[in-house]
Amino acid sequence: MKLARFTANGTTRIGKVVDDQIVDLSQVPGVTGSMRQLLEDLPRLRDSLERATDPALPLASVRLEAPIADPQKFLAIGMNYKAHAEEAAAAGISTPKSQLWFNKQVSCIAGPSDAIVRPQVSDKLDYEAELAYVIGKRCRHVDAKDALDVVAGYMVANDVSVRDWQHRSPTYTLGKSFDTHGPIGPWITTADEVADAQDLSIRLTVDGVERQQARTNDLIYGIAEQIAYLTTVMTLYPGDVIATGTPSGVAAVDENWLKPGQVVRVEIEKLGAIENTVEAEVVAA
Repeated sequence: MKLARFTANGTTRIGKVVDDQIVDLSQVPGVTGSMRQLLEDLPRLRDSLERATDPALPLASVRLEAPIADPQKFLAIGMNYKAHAEEAAAAGISTPKSQLWFNKQVSCIAGPSDAIVRPQVSDKLDYEAELAYVIGKRCRHVDAKDALDVVAGYMVANDVSVRDWQHRSPTYTLGKSFDTHGPIGPWITTADEVADAQDLSIRLTVDGVERQQARTNDLIYGIAEQIAYLTTVMTLYPGDVIATGTPSGVAAVDENWLKPGQVVRVEIEKLGAIENTVEAEVVAA
């Protein structure tokens, strides 16, 4: 299934995307307005969700929102594509000797067509096309061989980064957490529909010009390794969003920074695409 949050007639609800329609799931018993709760209840509700066929609306008539707006965590791993690590090394940035994790504060989350706001405090605005996965089960100390069992589904993400602010702190968190700098979507494709999330094409364009192109099989640390590593430290909860790293081709290499008016599109095979326009920040006097 492709699970989405959508707004129609001023109300935001949960639905499933089927071809060019979205089926409103709000009338399915047990479905609330919370995607986080739905993911936790997915094993129990799956049959009912799959049988639902109406009411259905044309997908083009609704606004797709961030598939999950309130995860407890939004984590991302740095330098996790071989080609990206190589381009960083060429720029004098050493390759980490272990998994390099940082937080994106959840207030950065934006929808699949929302604007990306370039802050007044920096012009060093960068993009990072990423495969993201969403946790479906509360878990701790997960063995790598069992790790994919805790994944509810996958989606497209853009780890938007303000590079000078990123390097002001060893944790990267500030430069990764500006409001609107976590576009995700367009929906959550449940794990049963993705045979191998680590063999998908991933591509980013700016105004139609390709900036990043790779396959997810270039990951240094795979999804199962990531989950095993993270759950050594912390409990992961249903709805937690985890981004798996970005391919080579980021703007930091040639300083071809994003500018207001540009359109950034990230697409991943089988998962769809998100498309966000860059806007200049306007701060009220």
